[in-house]
Amino acid sequence: MLHCAVESLVISLILPYRLLDDPYLSMHYFFILSMRKSYLIIILGCKAVLSLTVATMGIWLILFEKRRLYGLLAVISGLTWLIIATKLIIPTFSGAEAAAVGRYSYLGNSVFEIAKNLIFQPNLILSTVFSLDNLGYIVLLSAPIIWGLSTASLKPLVGAIPCVSLNLLADYQAQKDLLHQYSLPAIPFLILAVIASLSVGKGLVQNKRGIIIWSLITFLCLAKFTHFTSKYLEYVDNLFATREAISLVKSQGGVYTTSEISPHLSNRELIKFTDAGSPIQNLDIFDYVLLNVRHPGWRSNQEFAQNLVQKLENNPNFQKQYHQDDVFLFLKK
Repeated sequence: MLHCAVESLVISLILPYRLLDDPYLSMHYFFILSMRKSYLIIILGCKAVLSLTVATMGIWLILFEKRRLYGLLAVISGLTWLIIATKLIIPTFSGAEAAAVGRYSYLGNSVFEIAKNLIFQPNLILSTVFSLDNLGYIVLLSAPIIWGLSTASLKPLVGAIPCVSLNLLADYQAQKDLLHQYSLPAIPFLILAVIASLSVGKGLVQNKRGIIIWSLITFLCLAKFTHFTSKYLEYVDNLFATREAISLVKSQGGVYTTSEISPHLSNRELIKFTDAGSPIQNLDIFDYVLLNVRHPGWRSNQEFAQNLVQKLENNPNFQKQYHQDDVFLFLKK
């Protein structure tokens, strides 16, 4: 729990897609330990990219754990779901390739084109993989648990290969730090690697006090704990007003709000978050518009939020239902 990647999940859970990684982290343990098929289905249902981790986990089970049936099930399920998700579900509902494909544009414009170029043109990745950013990422990821790694712990690390490889290959800087969720799929395997090492009496540090001290030191060095008194408390100044405005959204009607507020109102058919780069032209499709001008959220800014407030105040189809501490709630008449 003191690994910085897990801390980033706890702190940043407000973003909708990060809600998916928390059950994944737990279900991975359950599937590995109990081999129940239902947990495998839940893992695959979280995110399409996890199909690669599931397939690789199957290879690990076949080669090293000698659980051939479950390993084969994981490989087939992972690869099948990858094809279904990337070639059918995502294009059908979004009309385009998976959004993350753009982070590997130097390799191709589709999932399968990227895979083909990795196999037949491996020279394309050399300048990206062998970089200082990637070296720093590996150090950040391994530092909290390096004390427990040994030759005996190499086998479980096979399951972390897809996650770590995707982050190394990406030209997106957020995938190379621990402040975002992209390293979370590797954490269960890192923990299993430490368990495997300690179970045979290996590892740089084996006594409990040393382990706790090492974990605390790396946490304090890497976790940006000073943010607990600054950045992580940015929204506290009008938190009461935000909560009160959220409580006034009574029906299941469509909502237009900030990225930070949207998870709290997501149990409805229509909800979108404010995006200054892609503004909604017809606000009449929403029943509620909830804005936090002081903290406009990801992909928005105060100028955009303030203009939205003025636009809604002049819109005869909406009435201002709540206003306090720069938090505005508009209700469609």
